[in-house]
Amino acid sequence: MKQKLYHQLTERKSHGKKSFTVLVDPDKVDLNKTEQLVSLAIDAKVDYFFVGGSLVISNTLDDCIRQIKSFCNIPVIIFPGAPSQVSKYADALLYLSLISGRNPELLIGQHVISAPFVKQSGLEIIPTGYMVIDGGAPTTVSYISNASPIPADKSEISMCTAMAGEMLGMKVIYMDAGSGAKRPITETMIEKVSSHIEAPLIIGGGITDPEKAYLNCRAGADIIVVGNAIEKDPSLIREMSDAIHSVSVTARQ
Repeated sequence: MKQKLYHQLTERKSHGKKSFTVLVDPDKVDLNKTEQLVSLAIDAKVDYFFVGGSLVISNTLDDCIRQIKSFCNIPVIIFPGAPSQVSKYADALLYLSLISGRNPELLIGQHVISAPFVKQSGLEIIPTGYMVIDGGAPTTVSYISNASPIPADKSEISMCTAMAGEMLGMKVIYMDAGSGAKRPITETMIEKVSSHIEAPLIIGGGITDPEKAYLNCRAGADIIVVGNAIEKDPSLIREMSDAIHSVSVTARQ
């Protein structure tokens, strides 16, 4: 099975390069403005696009991905909220297992149902340990998953959960405070988790300004995901990207 993008993620991590990802929700994006968004992303040297959402109620996933791909060579990775969120037009799929919860359907159940369809898609599959962290507000993912998020001040629980996920074979760990989080994940928690795993660490949810993105990278995040803030103010892309890419391994040491 091809693992081009996964190897790229691990290579970037090994060289201390931080990555910036723009999250696009097919239900929220205006397809008439996709070219403008992509143009801003190219100018800002965005590393990846994540496409998906906890609820995709419109039939625009394929169209959204095809439009992005038609305007740029930035890799597009599906960040799915359900097994049905698969598109052959993407470059890869984060195959999420909700390891922070205890809902068997989102640990393995839905994967059993979706496995044949996912394999037939031809996508690069990246096994992802997905951890929802309490961001101070109810989120769609916590409601849909029927699983309580990890408390924001329980860094040890996050650390042990991430370690377990990695030892179970997850290739990347994704910690998410959820769309519209009032409180982003703390640097203390990020540092605790990142110092105990080798897998690339993705951080998202509630990151609304470049300083927070910078501090998260300094704490050990390898990939920063921003969605809501950019939906509200696309001009933030350049500032976010500059802040994230300014961090190196030497800066953290």
